[in-house]
Amino acid sequence: MSASVKPGRDGYLDGQLLIAMPGMGDPRFSRAVIYMCAHSADGAMGIIINQRAPNISFTELLEQLNIVPAKDRIKLPSSMSAMAVYLGGPVETGRGFVLHSADYFKAESTLPIDESVCLTATIDILRDIAKGSGPDKALLALGYAGWAPGQLESEIHSNGWLNCPADPDLIFDPDVDHKYTRALNRLGIDPIRLVNDSGHA
Repeated sequence: MSASVKPGRDGYLDGQLLIAMPGMGDPRFSRAVIYMCAHSADGAMGIIINQRAPNISFTELLEQLNIVPAKDRIKLPSSMSAMAVYLGGPVETGRGFVLHSADYFKAESTLPIDESVCLTATIDILRDIAKGSGPDKALLALGYAGWAPGQLESEIHSNGWLNCPADPDLIFDPDVDHKYTRALNRLGIDPIRLVNDSGHA
């Protein structure tokens, strides 16, 4: 099966989802669904939205960053303790990136990606989430996926990735295990059939 590319603005994929093909050689991107934050002639950057970070919760991260003292953890809303931390990609894994709904915006630090999703990578958004004044929907990721100029285009040409329009409901859905299948379904692809077809001319 040939990967079909339906590029966004000017042939670039900002605001689209990248979906790893079953034959993806890099185990870090196996079954990955990546929300593309930036894509240009200078390279590309995205956040993996379906890989949870092991052994750390959102509230533990707030404690580590001294945003919320351990004694105050019990005061946090239950929705916050249930909030997952994701592995956003292999680059800058010690840094947090928050994908969020467009109802939250800081002029100095928020990058609008499309009309419904923004990216903020400062500690202020975590403080605001802890105070209850953050965005309605948010996904916190450690690290990001990055590509040098021309690298992503080459990987797509080699059938490494499929892409489709992003859906905020899918991006922020806490049901991580089904995001890969849901993303493929947006393209009308049955994942089982894709596995069977891959590798055939």
